[in-house]
Amino acid sequence: MTRITPNLWFDTEAEEAVTFYCSVFPDSRVTRLVRHPAGSEGAEGSVVTVEFELLGRPFCAVNGGPRFPFTEAVSFAVEADDQAQADHYWAALTGLGGEPVQCGWLKDRYGVSWQVYPVELGALLHDPDPERANRATVAMLQQGRIDLAEIRAAMAAAD
Repeated sequence: MTRITPNLWFDTEAEEAVTFYCSVFPDSRVTRLVRHPAGSEGAEGSVVTVEFELLGRPFCAVNGGPRFPFTEAVSFAVEADDQAQADHYWAALTGLGGEPVQCGWLKDRYGVSWQVYPVELGALLHDPDPERANRATVAMLQQGRIDLAEIRAAMAAAD
């Protein structure tokens, strides 16, 4: 079976980041840890790669040095079941040095970009009434953390 595995390039904090991500998402675990052997380029025993699963999906993290920092050009979308779950993920990923951005986007403390939103957001933004959908979009664009109650209030404002 063919599969695609996202690879994340860290400077030196791959193991720390993976441990953090596995603590945030259920059904997550480290599946393989590769360390530098004696006589290799890296310091003996230091982490080269960490293979892991988030929500049962495979990922790999590599300690490759500072050459390629993360950018917003790539992000991971987290479609939460409801507002409470989205708030949980938002708080965890922005905590301890993470940074809110806009429209549910954030950068975690390692510089990885995420989009965190409740699944209901899609239905609100695609409301059959174009005016309500527009008000929902305008409200969302003003938010960092997605707040469905505020979006619903904006949608109902002219009803």
